[in-house]
Amino acid sequence: MQGQKRVVIIGGGFGGIRCALDLAKQAQANLRITLISDKPHLEYYGALYRIVAGHSPLSVCVPLHDIFEGKNVEVIRDTVTIVNGKGKEVCGESGSRYAYDYLVIAVGSEASFFNIPGVEKLSFTMRSINDALKLKRHLHEVFEETKIASKEDDVPLTHIVIIGGGATGVELAGELAVYARDIARKHNVEPHSLVTIDLIEALPRLLPGLGESVSERVQRRLYELGVNIYLNRTVVKEEVEELHMKDMSMKTKTVIWTAGIRGNRLLSGVEGILLDKKGRALVDEFLRARTSDDIFVIGDAASTEYSGMAQTAVQDGHLVAQIIGHLTTGKPLSSSKIAKPAYAIPIGPQWAIVVLGPLTLYGRLGWWLRRAADLKVFLSILPWRKAWRIFCADRTITEACDVCAKNEIE
Repeated sequence: MQGQKRVVIIGGGFGGIRCALDLAKQAQANLRITLISDKPHLEYYGALYRIVAGHSPLSVCVPLHDIFEGKNVEVIRDTVTIVNGKGKEVCGESGSRYAYDYLVIAVGSEASFFNIPGVEKLSFTMRSINDALKLKRHLHEVFEETKIASKEDDVPLTHIVIIGGGATGVELAGELAVYARDIARKHNVEPHSLVTIDLIEALPRLLPGLGESVSERVQRRLYELGVNIYLNRTVVKEEVEELHMKDMSMKTKTVIWTAGIRGNRLLSGVEGILLDKKGRALVDEFLRARTSDDIFVIGDAASTEYSGMAQTAVQDGHLVAQIIGHLTTGKPLSSSKIAKPAYAIPIGPQWAIVVLGPLTLYGRLGWWLRRAADLKVFLSILPWRKAWRIFCADRTITEACDVCAKNEIE
């Protein structure tokens, strides 16, 4: 169509979805909105730890079809490999080319292993549903193997080591402290004397981005659940069945890496985009790449104060949709300050810590607030019936959503 403006959004995470939904809501006839994602669904990364502990993938997997049904958004399954800023088009792994007038890069982040030898190859990660299911299967395998292992075996099969004391690390440690002992009983393995869970953090305290009192309370909770905590410990190398730190080593077959993230590698191939030390794009007050007027970078991929939080990605998507709307209608641009996110971190069953500005809540009330936040997320992108179905997903994995099962879960 003559005069039509093409908006291409790369990434089907919270930021990309919010941007596409808000643009569609503007109902501008001259806007053509295309969202390109390498997955047919949204993965709720903040809750991936639940899959490891036996919950259904349905509880963290939202089909894009359900989100955009009836909306003026074209959803394409492809993996973008090249962004040609001069030619104003992106190229997909499929060979397809997608021209744009405005590009929104919402590709998220990926694990950073800090060039530590062996870690990338030998560790488990928690960046996708596949990662979580792979870890879950591995745990059942090692517990089954424990029943027939020789007493002389010098590698404790049920020794689980989690590297990284941020939100993902403490959530996973709390969940595994209970779940690992449950599956030990199912495999007829003595749970208390044989199951060991260690959490390793390079800094002096857990959750270093939050207050010291929060770190202390979280550490106490993990101790209560039976998690061993090692602070000021830097990993220097991982070998098969052994993890090395500067001052000690551990024998283990299960190392889970949650310690670092960096910007998606797609960003490094975009000519003219400037990156920070973590590989994230430097952006201006309107979330535009510093050297471009028509490329926006949002969410984990942008070098902003609260990058890395789902709430931030949602706010970024909302802001960029407003800005593109103003650009296409000739209205003056106005930036908006991104609000400081709230933190809701579950640690074990029905216990969470919630930080809302100066207010900090612990325990079951915190857990209910976290669950309410999960429901709010689903309601923001889905009709209430579909949101409620996902929120109430059964703990078993047998009813995983068809989209995930057919396309992603091995």
